[in-house]
Amino acid sequence: IMIRPYMTQTTTSMSRSYIFSSESVGEGHPDKVADTISDAILDACLKIDLKSRVACETFVKSNVVVVGGEITIPKLQNKKLGTTKPIDEVINVGQIIREAIRGIGYTNVDDVFHADQIFINNYLTIQSPDIAQGVDAAEAEGKKHGEQGAGDQGIMFGYACNETPELMPAPIMFAHRLGRELTRIRKAGKLAKWLRPDAKSQVSVEYVDGKPTRIVNVVISTQHTADVSHAEIEKFCIEQVIKKVLPKNMLTKDTEYLINPTGKFVVGGPQGDSGLTGRKIIVDSYGGMGRHGGGAFSGKDPSKVDRSAAYMGRWVAKNVVAAGLAAKCEVQFAYAIGHPLPVSVHIDSFGTGTISDDKILAAVLKVFSFKPADIVKQLNLLRPIYSKTTNYGHFGKIDDQDITWELTNKADALKKAAK
Repeated sequence: IMIRPYMTQTTTSMSRSYIFSSESVGEGHPDKVADTISDAILDACLKIDLKSRVACETFVKSNVVVVGGEITIPKLQNKKLGTTKPIDEVINVGQIIREAIRGIGYTNVDDVFHADQIFINNYLTIQSPDIAQGVDAAEAEGKKHGEQGAGDQGIMFGYACNETPELMPAPIMFAHRLGRELTRIRKAGKLAKWLRPDAKSQVSVEYVDGKPTRIVNVVISTQHTADVSHAEIEKFCIEQVIKKVLPKNMLTKDTEYLINPTGKFVVGGPQGDSGLTGRKIIVDSYGGMGRHGGGAFSGKDPSKVDRSAAYMGRWVAKNVVAAGLAAKCEVQFAYAIGHPLPVSVHIDSFGTGTISDDKILAAVLKVFSFKPADIVKQLNLLRPIYSKTTNYGHFGKIDDQDITWELTNKADALKKAAK
């Protein structure tokens, strides 16, 4: 067994070298099944009323789906107007769940977890009025302001770097590319008909003096039918997936390929493991390269700063890098529930800034507003767009104009403010 050190230092040039790994998971991974269902329910509520308040959690195992949380759809659940209705009378939760699972691909005759054969337990209720009054803009007893406050206390991080065109860390973007390609091939249904929905990918990249230089190893574990050989799976994943989507100049003769390392992956998805909403937050963000505040994204409407402020942090950090103010940027800020202003904002350029971090922060505070209501407005978050974010990372999707936090439309304003 060859053990690679996490961090090494060459003796000739004395340049600092280390290996960093990040993972991604496919749509059929149990945790992502749960995320997909939660975001599908969120989008269904927003299609009815853009002011919907949603906090939806999902649990999946075997042939069972459990959903719980708090949902309020003002148009149809207005107590003052006498129109309060049970959630099931407002949206068809069962139909939404089955369509989400069908979209993932759990429709094979031998699937224990099958879109048309699952049992659903629904524990969704109306949002607590105590939480609502802290978030709502209207004056409430004991409230010191009339602005929309944060839906909860907490810390959020945003991160960006110039390693990839997406201004994301290379390891996590490479891992996402592998998972996305596996899914594309599986859903096309022409090649590798033995592919099934559950999959994981992982990429280890060697950095020299802070720059990604080569891919050390690639791991792919993909669910498959019982009638395909390991040799066929291995050859397909290396030739038709890895070598097609990863940078050729970073794959070397020494790159190690680990395909279905256990040798067999027939039982997968919720049949093989339980899944929970929000358990893949590092996959969802920066693959461990940038820090995470701990709050999950999926199933939460934009009044929840766990989601909206994390998107804001990404937008800010990405524009700092796009403006050329730093090669790497992390922004951290924090909120108190019901309060409209962050209690702190911090910038770290890790020594890559072209100006001081204090000056970058001053420019950021001139250009961006961190109030929850302003975040929603600046990023146009009151739309049913969240099913687009669920899989292959909430950050780095530069080809979809609905993903507004990936725009670099404030780079010029930051340059000007920095002067």
